Amino acid sequence: MTDPYRPKGLSSAVCYQDPKAAFRWLEEAFGFEPLFVILDADGKLAHSEMTFGHSVVMVGSEWSADHRSPKSTGGKNTQTVHVQLAEGEDVDAHCERARKAGAAILQEPDTQFYGDRTYRARDPEGHIWTFGVTERRMTPEQWDEASGLTTKKRLD
Repeated sequence: MTDPYRPKGLSSAVCYQDPKAAFRWLEEAFGFEPLFVILDADGKLAHSEMTFGHSVVMVGSEWSADHRSPKSTGGKNTQTVHVQLAEGEDVDAHCERARKAGAAILQEPDTQFYGDRTYRARDPEGHIWTFGVTERRMTPEQWDEASGLTTKKRLD
């Protein structure tokens, strides 16, 4: 098993009604790599982690009243997870892989004003995921010019 301890950084945790099915689906559809699974005495998935590049996503059950799948909340999401592909990877092919595995594609691959090509997908329980790849590196001044927006480091 790969080292299960993470360095300083962020990771996301997503809750599912059927976390075993979700774990398998995330590997098939998005190419996430299994890191480990922890099963309880009844063989239910108690906790699991998957990697993508240097990032980790935790996949688990609806383990408290505050931890629910969108499937249990009328499809509502309070956050989405963005996954950045490595430069040179084919985000269009990644989208097709997800579509073939049953993802609902909410936004087809499209090149954004800041130089990334992105798409948005909904998984079988309703979590929304975005995927992107940098196609053209741009300065903030360049993307401001392209978009009419203003980029700053901090709020005033």
